Amino acid sequence: MMGKFKAGLLSLRDLLATAWWIVLVVGIGFMVAYQFVEPAPPKRITITTGSESGAYYRFAQRYATVLARNGIKLEVKTSAGSLQNLERLKNDEAELAFVQGGVVAPKEDQELPNESGLLSLGSVFYEPVWVFYRGDKRLDRLADLRGKRVAIGQEGSGLRQLAQQLLAANEITDKANLLELTGLKAAEELQQGRIDAAFIIAAETAEVVQVLVRSPGVKVMSFAQAGAYQRRFPFLTKLTFPQGVADLVRNYPPEDIKLLAPTANLIVRDDLHPALQSLLLQAASEVHGQSGFFQDVGEFPAYKDRMLPLSPEAARYFKSGPPFLQRYLPFWLAVLIDRLIVLLIPIIALLIPLMRIAPAIYNWRVRSKVFRNYGELKFLEDDLSHRFDPAKVAEYRTRLDALDNDASQLSVPLAFTDLVYTLREHVNLVRRILDKKEGETG
Repeated sequence: MMGKFKAGLLSLRDLLATAWWIVLVVGIGFMVAYQFVEPAPPKRITITTGSESGAYYRFAQRYATVLARNGIKLEVKTSAGSLQNLERLKNDEAELAFVQGGVVAPKEDQELPNESGLLSLGSVFYEPVWVFYRGDKRLDRLADLRGKRVAIGQEGSGLRQLAQQLLAANEITDKANLLELTGLKAAEELQQGRIDAAFIIAAETAEVVQVLVRSPGVKVMSFAQAGAYQRRFPFLTKLTFPQGVADLVRNYPPEDIKLLAPTANLIVRDDLHPALQSLLLQAASEVHGQSGFFQDVGEFPAYKDRMLPLSPEAARYFKSGPPFLQRYLPFWLAVLIDRLIVLLIPIIALLIPLMRIAPAIYNWRVRSKVFRNYGELKFLEDDLSHRFDPAKVAEYRTRLDALDNDASQLSVPLAFTDLVYTLREHVNLVRRILDKKEGETG
């Protein structure tokens, strides 16, 4: 029993001695492959939105709920609007943000490198532009607002920038009449007649819109030149507010109203982990993918505003949907397996050829123990055949006994024991030659 244990131990030692270089090569391959493995995604990220009363903030809270189900905490920061959101992204104060379409002019040459450090995950919903006004005269062109007091939103907001763009296109640049009012404050000023018009960007269900469409004496501008604006500002989409949709009984509005709308876009830093980008797109599909007043089922998310390059992860998502593993596995497990695959593929590619040659090397290593004795035996046989010296018979026998003893002490796997017995037979064969030579000289 002890002999079998010892033989097994020595066999294991031979196996380890043979395999060490395989382990070394695989280890080097592992280290090289690890350089190409994305680190695990962070457990906490920050989104910068808008005011607490705005749609961006409400949607961000819903995103936080979806991400929390997958073990990711989304910290929601309020802001003055899209321009401040962009600054926060560039200053590394947040990883993602809602940004209104049109606040960044797209590059004329899309082939140039992206130097902003920001990427788009696509548009997620329309943001209708409402121009509410007072007065008996019907207004259907922005040029009609010349000389009037107009609320265009607070500094740093996407609303203010868009309103200024549209008004400048109509040669209205009098800053004295362009007031820094927004939301319900602008609505109150308009209701009281202290201003003449107000730009509002909000969903049709937003409180400020519902208040103003029901306010006596307040009307909604229908953009007669909506098609022209859409041509001149490609980030805008022409929408229709149907007759009677706000109040069927009172038939308000009394006719279809043409509106303009940029899109809200989900913008991320280009170093945001790809797995998190995919998870955010899944959250966007869940939150924004249903039909709405101005959108169809599955219309969002989509790459509608090209102010920033589309993230490669988003391009894959729009083409093929969520990554295969994330469709069927919890997020953390899908990410873990995805990282392991990057490591295992090159390692397996190395192991396949290595494991093919490993048995041959192991076989050679075991046989070499036996063959080393054959070399000494061959020298001794040559001495007996060509340089026999009767005075050295005792030395010859000592050398043969040593070879026989070495052969009997060899520990090899059972599959190779025939080599040991063959070696000992050959030692005995040379011993018989020695006996014959000694007899001839005696």
